[in-house]
Amino acid sequence: MRVTFGLALGLFLAACAPMERPMSYTPPEGVSYAYVTFDRTAVRASEAGGLADRRTGRAATIDSPVRIASVSKIVTALTVMRLVEQGKLDLDEDVSAKLGWSLRNPAFPDRLITLRMLLSHTSSVRDEGEIYVVRFGQKVQAAAQDVRSFDPDHAPGTFFRYSNLNFPIVGSLLEKVTGERYDRLAKRLVLDPLGLDACFGWTTCSDAAIARAVVLYDDDGSPLLDDLKGRRPDCPVFLAPGADCADLPRYELGTNGALFSPQGGLRISMRDLAVVGQMLLNRGRHGGERFLSEASIAAMVRPQWQYDGSNGETDGGFYCAYGLSIQTLPVAADGCRDALFGPGRRMIGHAGAAYRVRSGLWVDPESGEGIAFFSANNGQEPPFGRTAYRAIEEWLAAKLKYPALSLGKLSRRD
Repeated sequence: MRVTFGLALGLFLAACAPMERPMSYTPPEGVSYAYVTFDRTAVRASEAGGLADRRTGRAATIDSPVRIASVSKIVTALTVMRLVEQGKLDLDEDVSAKLGWSLRNPAFPDRLITLRMLLSHTSSVRDEGEIYVVRFGQKVQAAAQDVRSFDPDHAPGTFFRYSNLNFPIVGSLLEKVTGERYDRLAKRLVLDPLGLDACFGWTTCSDAAIARAVVLYDDDGSPLLDDLKGRRPDCPVFLAPGADCADLPRYELGTNGALFSPQGGLRISMRDLAVVGQMLLNRGRHGGERFLSEASIAAMVRPQWQYDGSNGETDGGFYCAYGLSIQTLPVAADGCRDALFGPGRRMIGHAGAAYRVRSGLWVDPESGEGIAFFSANNGQEPPFGRTAYRAIEEWLAAKLKYPALSLGKLSRRD
């Protein structure tokens, strides 16, 4: 059947016509951003804007690694699942035995806490201030056994409350089980097998990636984080008072899984983050090879918790369904405002927000499409959009929902 260029263009425009257009939005001055849309095999579109480094005038690109905030939790969960498949971890066993110390909610001392609970924020562990920021010279055990770190009203496994502290506990467990520092373990089990020039704490990225780093700025324009000036940081971890970074090579593995921020410290470009999304779309395959089993991907994606009106804290309707470090959008329940891609499109992935960054990795398993994006220097409280997400996130998400017209994909056979 012959399809003319004009007919193909008309069909394309007709298909797009019923779609509601996104709200008008322009990123504020000083914001930098990048996004990549992709399918199961290739990048479909990309764009970047703003500066990665204001001092040098270096522009942000899709190859600029940025601290991707809580999207990092996906990589931590992938590290866990690789070890589960190797038989070194069990998602449903008591984590205390492998930690070497007791992790119990004092209000429910007979209820064990598992990896599944930690990864799905149903462990009853909670963040009290920034207690999850455990610096070098301190131990995760002290923070995790602090009575303030537990929900006194809900037993483990019964209630969702998003808590970053879950992940330093997971990081400590991973180090205990493998005898490897978390940043190096994630590189060996996840980043290298997926061919990613990414890293936790800038320790294992290439020199070229270091040179492309996105500097994060505070509201007053001063550098807030990752002002590397083209070289690795002198110390890749936060130090407690009196601690010396020269002692880091002698760090006792498993005592502080917070050092390299498994909850949010991954530095990665959008081009590389898209590779993680493609692996999820391909149900655990990468480059034609098996990275994780389909069963492991299904276990990550399957919601361990879904909001029913009273069984969790949604953060204003932001979290409404959660698997093993994987969010599912949207949920049709009173109080849920998580339809980032519209009310009828199921998406899985994770959002991120820290150090004035807003980020996301989202894939549509049905259509086989996805998007990886970040926006930096948004200010401490950027404006909300139509949902529980910020306007900048909705604007970037719309790059997948409302793709730009591309005539290059239409046939000119006439």
